[in-house]
Amino acid sequence: MGRLVVLGGGESGVGTALLAKAKGYEVFVSDKGKIKEKYKQVLIHHEIDWEDENHTTSKILNADLIMKSPGIPDKVDLVKQIRKAGITVVSEIEFASKFTNATIVGITGSNGKTTTATLTHHLLKDELNVGLAGNIGDSFAKQVLEEDFDNYVLEISSFQLDDIIDFKPKIAVITNITPDHLDRYDYKFENYIESKFRITMNQTKDDYLIYDADDEVIVNHLKKYPVQSILLPFSLEKTIENGAYLDQENIIITINNNQIIMPTSNLTLEGKHNVKNAMAASTVAHLLKIRKQTIRESLENFQGVEHRLEQVLKINKVQYINDSKATNVNATYYALESMGAPTVWIVGGVDKGNNYQELFPFVNEKVKAIICLGVDNEKLINTFGNMVDAIVETQFMSEAVKIAYKIAESGDNVLLSPACASFDLFENYEDRGRQFKDAVRNL
Repeated sequence: MGRLVVLGGGESGVGTALLAKAKGYEVFVSDKGKIKEKYKQVLIHHEIDWEDENHTTSKILNADLIMKSPGIPDKVDLVKQIRKAGITVVSEIEFASKFTNATIVGITGSNGKTTTATLTHHLLKDELNVGLAGNIGDSFAKQVLEEDFDNYVLEISSFQLDDIIDFKPKIAVITNITPDHLDRYDYKFENYIESKFRITMNQTKDDYLIYDADDEVIVNHLKKYPVQSILLPFSLEKTIENGAYLDQENIIITINNNQIIMPTSNLTLEGKHNVKNAMAASTVAHLLKIRKQTIRESLENFQGVEHRLEQVLKINKVQYINDSKATNVNATYYALESMGAPTVWIVGGVDKGNNYQELFPFVNEKVKAIICLGVDNEKLINTFGNMVDAIVETQFMSEAVKIAYKIAESGDNVLLSPACASFDLFENYEDRGRQFKDAVRNL
């Protein structure tokens, strides 16, 4: 089969290495950082050649095929050398999809993709043999090797789409497109939009695209660059003939004149954006012939996603909410929009060129105090300093929560919704969310 070099020894890298070895490739895994102990043990156990804290160029440039971790940008010297040498670079989803005939549901977007993917899997799992992978849980490649499901729901980032060649989901979902990760796209929003739309690039007239018809970025792109797939839009604002829309309290989904009606009154997830996530997931379920009753029951018992508007505890009638997964302004927009009480807002981290202007109405209306939790908070202080009664800086989660506890009064919310990446003070957004929850429990 040839020599496959895997760059990055994380979940997707190790999963790809296992699948490749089983399919007869000679495999080498190389990671510039440290490979986690649990992954090292897997590689050793399967007798897969690896290195960490170093890239040996000579052992990489003799590859027939390279699988690059989505975290490695194209501007890295090594990647430039690989491209110059003419070696094909693929992402995990591209590689693994070659070894399965499963029906693939691919979900991308700037926000809502984890919730939508998790919810879609939840709606399908009672009636179909289905795996959940991509940016979530066990790697797709590993599941193709070990589980061999008939269907997969994949949460897919733009970075993973950048390195696809033939990858083609039967059903593609684009939840929304707002400026994010622009540092990886030469600060050109257009490049990022094109990257998201790669999910449709190999689709034919037998495939489907489900998308938010209220999102001007998506709608305008589709006008300029039509796709081959059958369009199934969803909307909160307009009536949709083929797709999903909201009629008072009901979601109405129509596909090929086959209509189902879902009440939203008992949705466990709150907020307009979650009605959209529910529309997207239910449209997938309806397409895959899941019974109406199952969709309804599953929507009503879905528990949500950790670190996404997760209600932690109520202490002295103050509700603490963990939205650590809000790593961009648009995600925080949804969080603040759904606050029904005065809010102490914990914000900050690594700013990806954020424009906070769209948050102003909510901050003026709902936020009573801001706690900046980052190494560099100057922009936040300059932006919001005059809008709230109190603005405080700290670099410790435990201290941020203690300050919030002092400021918040009965009936208030304390919301961690950082609008930024977490890498300045935390390992990742999960670590940030867990530290928040621990600090709340220790009050």
